[in-house]
Amino acid sequence: MTIFIDENMAPVLSEGFNLLQRHESLKYRFKEPVEVKSLRTEFGQGMDDEEWIPKLRGMNACVITQDYNIHRTKHQRQLCKEHGVGMFYFRPPSKNGFLYWDMLTMMVKHWPEIMKTTSKQKPPFSYKVTSKSSKLEPMED
Repeated sequence: MTIFIDENMAPVLSEGFNLLQRHESLKYRFKEPVEVKSLRTEFGQGMDDEEWIPKLRGMNACVITQDYNIHRTKHQRQLCKEHGVGMFYFRPPSKNGFLYWDMLTMMVKHWPEIMKTTSKQKPPFSYKVTSKSSKLEPMED
């Protein structure tokens, strides 16, 4: 399983979570190791969603993003479904997105549930999280 952090979030988040998750993967001997990567680092900055989504096909991949437009845009949402991409939308309280420390806090808070979801549910799927969410909220497609 690969969990990608979208380019609208700090790439250092992927590095930190990958390091922390590597320890957990070894400790609990997950069926499939979990890697956390940055879309920006993996595919370059500024790549259109329509370009990187198909590249995740067959990777058993999920994406954590603040870009809710991917879900609202019918053809992008359909691309995620067609290519088997799981999506976790972190909905910020403003158009400016979460501040770095707020995003880090939200990710830490919801990480165990993200891990549980990715280990039990095969992509494609969509969940959202807001600053007021106590848990991941499944989204209708």
